[in-house]
Amino acid sequence: MLTALGYEVLDCGTDSPSAFDYPDAAYPTCEAVQVAKADTGILFCGTGIGMSISANKVRGIRAAVCHDEVTTELARRHNNANVLCLPADLIGEELTRRIVEVWLKTRFEGGRHERRLRKIAEFEDRQAGLGPEGPANR
Repeated sequence: MLTALGYEVLDCGTDSPSAFDYPDAAYPTCEAVQVAKADTGILFCGTGIGMSISANKVRGIRAAVCHDEVTTELARRHNNANVLCLPADLIGEELTRRIVEVWLKTRFEGGRHERRLRKIAEFEDRQAGLGPEGPANR
């Protein structure tokens, strides 16, 4: 679907039907977004939750589990989410396609939401020891 829409795809997933641990796909995907090798990431697991937890451990990543078009649009418009986590066992292929289309066309609206994202980034910096009150400054 993505290549048909003209997107270049960097596949960080498995090529096997064997069991696969979600951090093994989440971390390389999120690192690609983190260093601007990719504009956005799309991750799948059974519920989307494991991928979301893993993805949100990566500094600068704002991953959202989305089950419908409305939460997808709001994750992008209000939260500037940069990684989409989809619950492959819970939604069908058609809904998945619609969610991905909404994800790709929706842009961050900024404004009052920027203040909130700044607070998140500042907290991440403190946790990483990069700002005031961080572990390196104690």
